[in-house]
Amino acid sequence: MVYRVYVEKKSELAAEAKSLKNDLVNLLQIKGLKDLRIINRYDVENIDKELFDYCKGTVFSEPQLDTVSEEIEMNADAVFAVEFLPGQFDLRANSAEECIQLISKGERPTVKAAKVYLLYGDLSDGDIAEIKKYVINPVESREATLEKFDTLKIEYDIPTTVATLDGFIELSEEGLKKMIDDMGLAMDIDDIKFCQQYFLSEKRDPTITEIRMIDTYWSDHCRHTTFLTTIDSVKFEDELLQSAYDRYIKTREEIGRTKPINLMDIGTIAAKYLKANGKLDKLDESEEINACTVKIDVCVDGKDEKWLLLFKK
Repeated sequence: MVYRVYVEKKSELAAEAKSLKNDLVNLLQIKGLKDLRIINRYDVENIDKELFDYCKGTVFSEPQLDTVSEEIEMNADAVFAVEFLPGQFDLRANSAEECIQLISKGERPTVKAAKVYLLYGDLSDGDIAEIKKYVINPVESREATLEKFDTLKIEYDIPTTVATLDGFIELSEEGLKKMIDDMGLAMDIDDIKFCQQYFLSEKRDPTITEIRMIDTYWSDHCRHTTFLTTIDSVKFEDELLQSAYDRYIKTREEIGRTKPINLMDIGTIAAKYLKANGKLDKLDESEEINACTVKIDVCVDGKDEKWLLLFKK
């Protein structure tokens, strides 16, 4: 069963809603907007009712700051909800899942989060469309349904073939712009023209997977959506790539690496191998998980100084 709860900041503390209203009225010049509410919506599955009720005031809300309800009145002049795209990392939902599991000391539930926007005022269809465009970043989010879910489990059809974007290398600039819009790509026209030049040199059109992968690499969330995706099966047509991958697998075995295979592991295996063999004596280790620091000597005004060279993701 899926349980739903709505959490809204008390009116005097609704800073996010007040800030957004100010932007919409003064920046977008939507003068007909009189009021705006933002409500966080949580849907939870694989949890019993008693635990869910307990979590309303401990995980999903702060009683002194929020109002909580299982239903809200959709009596606004316009209502819409926004959720992350499938595959995007939802920190709010992930944190809720972890907190509930810590409380129950049992199985981890599934949490799906969304924001519900309630708009009040004399608003035209054009006004509402402009507000949605301002609020929804198509690279990472989409408009969500207002209906309740029967289940949060998503079933995906596994494709047997990969589609090729026929005619890509022959597209005009206008055609490339249309492709960006139609596919909702994060890259801009210069990015996609660069891709086109590469595939022209390859004398072939790319697959949709290749364009999506490139687009994801260049987005803000590539670490979650790409680098940490488990690779359970991979085949290479190129012998050099296959040889490099085989060497990677052998290196994992040599250092006793048991964590899942993913692009993050492939990218960092060399450093792990060198460390395991005592060849990284200048490595500075810390609790930081998305940076690397190396100890170096730097000559400053003729004098050697001890520096830390930071590589930040």
